[in-house]
Amino acid sequence: MKTKNRFYRKPGFFSYTLARIASFFVSSFVFRRRFLRNELKDVRGPCVVIANHQAALDFVNLIGASRRRMSFVISNSFYRSLPLRKIMDRMGVIPKQQFKTTVNDMKKMKAVIDNGEILVIYPAGLMCEDGLSTPIPAATYKFLKWLNADVYMARTEGSYFVMPKWTSGFRPGRTYMDVYRLFDKETLASMDPAGIRERADPALLFDAYREQENLRVRYAHNDDIRGLENVLYLCPRCRREFTMEITGTSTIRCRECGYEETADALGFLHAANGIEPELRYASDWSTWEQQLIREHLEKEPDYCLSAPTAIHMIDPAHNRFTEAGRGQVTLRRDGFRLEGQIRGEEISLNISIANVPALPFSPGKRIELQDGPTIYRCVLDDGKLAMKFIHVLKAFYQRNTAEKENLR
Repeated sequence: MKTKNRFYRKPGFFSYTLARIASFFVSSFVFRRRFLRNELKDVRGPCVVIANHQAALDFVNLIGASRRRMSFVISNSFYRSLPLRKIMDRMGVIPKQQFKTTVNDMKKMKAVIDNGEILVIYPAGLMCEDGLSTPIPAATYKFLKWLNADVYMARTEGSYFVMPKWTSGFRPGRTYMDVYRLFDKETLASMDPAGIRERADPALLFDAYREQENLRVRYAHNDDIRGLENVLYLCPRCRREFTMEITGTSTIRCRECGYEETADALGFLHAANGIEPELRYASDWSTWEQQLIREHLEKEPDYCLSAPTAIHMIDPAHNRFTEAGRGQVTLRRDGFRLEGQIRGEEISLNISIANVPALPFSPGKRIELQDGPTIYRCVLDDGKLAMKFIHVLKAFYQRNTAEKENLR
């Protein structure tokens, strides 16, 4: 059937079917997904599916939720570094830069709705590193209203523990998915963005550790926390940075003061011998780190964070990141500055962080800066700084957002 809009590319039957089959096995045997309800299965007509984002492969739990083929919006960085781009293209995916939407992106997404199909977006943009969801940009709710279609929520619980961002591999265990209609388009049309946010945020935002208190799922190797020290880098007792280390596989310990906590089979932390303070959730530990950053910025508003870095860029011939140069990356309140050499040429770039609550990053390794279609992967000489860059960026975002609200 001929499509109504030239910006719409219908997912190919063969490639989508292969992806659906592969996802079935991963969702069944790795994520062990169980639907609490699934109101999307036989839905007719156009709609938007918004989903929370706990793990890199959350989409495998969702791709089989509808009998129809759906168009997924994915990270441009993820898309451009995949060796299977042709398959992605045939699946009709829509790559876009996180936290920034171009007019062309909007046309492609609206075209899915105009052709009577299903659009899937992950408003948080990034999977979580500490069990906490990334803040949802305010523009998301204006965008949902503009699409003028029924909105379904696909909420997953437990996938963070199956694929923690701070380590590699899978830790199979039960996950739950609840798919339901959040708004019909008539109700959506009658609401302002603030009202949409008031209803949508509680569905999208999460704390995976508090959810685990109810789930009580024993994910494989859940007490192996090697890599978590790259997220929980600040000692709760002596407050020194980058002194946390993993001893054995289950204990995180400060090499300076001896403070330590040990993870149990459910992923919760316990301080040794009643040592105070005890932070049971990694999410609370990370929140405390962010709070200290915010307090520091109040005392030192001109604070900046800088680090030497290797600069990697995508090699279009091989669809992967390769080292292209070296430089210095600096974060200030108004944005990032990247200086150095790329392929023998001097560079000096300013990249705004307006309306950017976070960045793609890998704890203990790197952060990614996006300047239009160009992606600069900064592989830091001291990888432990990656998490601090993200904390500082979030603190700047919160301050900038609060000031904008006060000016209204």
